[in-house]
Amino acid sequence: MGLSMNVVIVLFVSLFAASAIPTSNAWGTEGHYMICKIAQSYLTSTASSAVLKLLPAGANGDLASECSWADSVRGAYPWSSALHYVDTPDNLCTYDYTRDCHDSSGASGRCVVGAINNYTAQLRTYPSTTYNLTQALMFIAHFMGDVHQPLHVGFTTDAGGNSITVYWYNVKTNLHTVWDSKIIQTSMSNYFGNSMDTMANSIKANITSTQISQWDSCGSSTSACADTFATESIQNACNYAYKDAPNNAYLSDTYYLSRSPVVNTRIAQGAVRLAYFLNQIFV
Repeated sequence: MGLSMNVVIVLFVSLFAASAIPTSNAWGTEGHYMICKIAQSYLTSTASSAVLKLLPAGANGDLASECSWADSVRGAYPWSSALHYVDTPDNLCTYDYTRDCHDSSGASGRCVVGAINNYTAQLRTYPSTTYNLTQALMFIAHFMGDVHQPLHVGFTTDAGGNSITVYWYNVKTNLHTVWDSKIIQTSMSNYFGNSMDTMANSIKANITSTQISQWDSCGSSTSACADTFATESIQNACNYAYKDAPNNAYLSDTYYLSRSPVVNTRIAQGAVRLAYFLNQIFV
């Protein structure tokens, strides 16, 4: 799929600086935290040991504490901005790697799917020191969350909902932010005492063994998995995120109550699949 590994490495090293800074952001801190918190609990002993060795000392062994690191370094690493999302043609509701995975200058492989594939390949060199594997771990943990946020695989013209103004319970924001953080924050406030850990535990408690088997069904190779995740996201974007949310829409209980289960499922899927990737990498 896509570019050869050598070409991808060259692109990721030499072309990052040429990319434009996108308007899309990521899941909010809460969503990324929950994905990594749940994922770490599903790691094998071998994968857990590798993750603990790669995490920076300040993380104190907690992957979730570093899950938003990739957002915090976007200013220092402007080349990384294009790696948080993939834009798709307006209203087609489909994703295609060859067509869609590129940055604003047209450099192929520079999107969230290409980033997941690239950092997966880097982590597979563990325990080699050819790459900065601490950063590779923190990037893949974050990008696995991003690819599961439906509007990170949204339409090109509205930048994944960033240019669609909406009113969330009468407060002006944009549709992308609703899916990044507002739905999650509303759930935390309404049901979980504003606790990320409590909400994460609730989401994990509702994950079944059947779901885990289904969500890990992309086989022993992870090379095509991120394409599947992106396809799911654009379908969710069309079926749920964009639906009934035109510009200047007022969104409240009807939208929230029908969309929060989708958000919870995508958090759960992102967590299970992040664990699956790390368990496949560190064997």
